[in-house]
Amino acid sequence: MKNLSSIYLMISFALLLNACGEQHKEGDGHGHAEETKSSAAAKEDHAEESSTTIASLTAAQIKAVNITYGDIEMKELTATIRANGNLRVPNDKKANATSLYGGAIKTINVQVGDHVRKGQVIATIANPQFVQLQEEYLTSASRITFAEQEFSRQKELFDNNAGARKNLQNAEAELKMLRTKRASLQKQIQLMGINPASLSNSNLKTGLSVIAPISGTISNVIAQIGGYVDVSSPVAEIVDNASLHLDLNVFEKDLPQLKVGQTIHFTLTNNPTSEYDAEVFSIGAAFENESKTIPVHARVKGKKTGLIDGMNITGVVSLNNVLTPAVPNDAVVNADGKYYVFMVTKKAQHDHDGDKGKKSDQNDTVNFEKIEVSVGVSDMGYTAIVPIGDLPKDAKVVTKGAYFINAKLSNTGGHDH
Repeated sequence: MKNLSSIYLMISFALLLNACGEQHKEGDGHGHAEETKSSAAAKEDHAEESSTTIASLTAAQIKAVNITYGDIEMKELTATIRANGNLRVPNDKKANATSLYGGAIKTINVQVGDHVRKGQVIATIANPQFVQLQEEYLTSASRITFAEQEFSRQKELFDNNAGARKNLQNAEAELKMLRTKRASLQKQIQLMGINPASLSNSNLKTGLSVIAPISGTISNVIAQIGGYVDVSSPVAEIVDNASLHLDLNVFEKDLPQLKVGQTIHFTLTNNPTSEYDAEVFSIGAAFENESKTIPVHARVKGKKTGLIDGMNITGVVSLNNVLTPAVPNDAVVNADGKYYVFMVTKKAQHDHDGDKGKKSDQNDTVNFEKIEVSVGVSDMGYTAIVPIGDLPKDAKVVTKGAYFINAKLSNTGGHDH
């Protein structure tokens, strides 16, 4: 019995040791699994972080959105200053066609937009007083003839001591008065647009011509047929658009960069599709009212069709040309307040499940790396760039379709699913 008890004790101890061994193995296996899982998570986080700047596109995707890429070029871009302003015509190139005498409008010979020459008849007006002035002018000639004869007779009598000096003086004064009145009537008739030498009893003029004081374009017709006008009532307004110039409002900080002779490209605020040119001829020396801007004046060059005094414009002042690395405007994307370009790269995009062999099987994919840049002048469809980091000399950048690549990168977080 004693031996049997010893056997049972030994078996129980062996079973206890075996149970402890199994528990130790399970514990070690569980700890190793947790460590493996943590390492995999860390690697995945690192892969995700490193791949947010790399996007992969297949050949089919590149063709579908028409993505193109090329070199970073050296371009001579023109720096510019933008300014707002108005079109203006100098006061000596604007005029009203008026009548020096009152009358009723008989005819109007022009319409808005017509070009007229200086001295051209704009309208005619009628007034019975016109005929009366011509009548007085014609009759003044015969009265002067009679007065000259009377003066000669009184002078002859006075020279022969047969006439009084007083009578000679009266005759002389009468002759001078008639001659003065005739000269006045002649001037008045000339101001009416009538040639006094052409007047006779058979061709008295019944209408008065209103003529254009300057050459230019009719900008407004104020009078109407049958309406009454006088010197204070203009018949039409005339503007010489050939003398149009720009009045630009330039801020103080931009003033040192301006000089006479610079070219300005400008567009109308209500029609930005048409572009016009002007050349700076004068720069102001004082601030304009309270706007803290300086007026800059420029002559409009070339075509002036559609330009009218008072129109609002937006002008671009061209500065010195700058030779700088540049890419097409479509190559630059704006994201999170920063600017980027995409460069073709051989860097691999790690998949989030750690399968590094996935990309090697896709030979038709192209990888693009997102590169931060600072931007400068934009001109002629190109934008100057300065990479924040280093770029290879033979770098190929996306010139069209960069926004698509950026959108894909943002939507997938750098991973292709």
